[in-house]
Amino acid sequence: MKTLFSSFHNPSFWTITEYAERAIMKLGHELIPFDDREFIIPGRVRQRVEFLHKWDLKRLNRKLVSLASLLKPDLCFVAGGNRILPETLKTLKSQGIITALWTVDAPRDFRPILEAASFYDHIFCGGTESQELLARAGFQKTHWLPFACDPDIHKPVETSSEEKAEWGSDVAFIGSIYPNRAQILEKIVDFDLKVWGPGWKKLPRGSALKKLATAQKLKPGEWVKILSSSKINLAIHFQDGKTPCYQASPRVYEALACRSFLLVDEQRDVKSLFQDGKHLAFFKNSEDLREKIDYYLNHADDRKKMAAQGYEEVIHKHTYMNRIEKMFSIIEADK
Repeated sequence: MKTLFSSFHNPSFWTITEYAERAIMKLGHELIPFDDREFIIPGRVRQRVEFLHKWDLKRLNRKLVSLASLLKPDLCFVAGGNRILPETLKTLKSQGIITALWTVDAPRDFRPILEAASFYDHIFCGGTESQELLARAGFQKTHWLPFACDPDIHKPVETSSEEKAEWGSDVAFIGSIYPNRAQILEKIVDFDLKVWGPGWKKLPRGSALKKLATAQKLKPGEWVKILSSSKINLAIHFQDGKTPCYQASPRVYEALACRSFLLVDEQRDVKSLFQDGKHLAFFKNSEDLREKIDYYLNHADDRKKMAAQGYEEVIHKHTYMNRIEKMFSIIEADK
């Protein structure tokens, strides 16, 4: 199936975009990539001047329609959806192109997706929170399509003693800064902790986390060294007290695919996919996290057993090949 895939290519690091593209091509489909954030006007200007944002957004959507008219794909597959306008989807459908959406972000601004939802032939949701929001708006026919791993990229690696010193620690966290993450990590700074990812330079000067955090954008090859070299890896999901967010972060699958031991907050979708004490371990709050870090640092056999079981589970059931194959099978069955 000739597939026009509209998504965002982050210039600093790989995201689900690159992994989904690899799976689409591996499954034998023709891929036409489209970057839906190739704005002309800088974001800081568009945020201040609404009519400039609308002009640039419409220009981007016209570019997508032109590409579709030229190359005539069978399917337009949209990851995200916040920047694709209803009139764009209507035009694509008038050309006989199947339209499919994969929601991927926490629904902090879900309005554009709700406005365009009726113009999609298929809606796949990265998290069950999106399914709930769509159902409340009258869109009952959605499919849960969680994120995944790419075993060619996310895999255990052997690290030298020098690499272990650079990348490893007793406890590691990889991810962007969010207030809820900082609050939890502040409670465990007395452990051998390393924090990696964008935005951590924003920490206040007096934060004990500041000396433990490396505010850099990591490449997949660096992620896997951290995940493979650290005794305990943490997954702490975005929560702001207002936005429903139940989805399992890509980092959950990536860590397990590296045969890493993972401690995760009690995120609903993670609990639906993996078993506590078998594939990974959950923590309820900061106090529980401290107790479990202390326990698992002193019980290496338990860590290794769970890491092995989590690895087997994720590489057999939770790869991007699994996800994209499921998506295409649903689309093909509905033709």
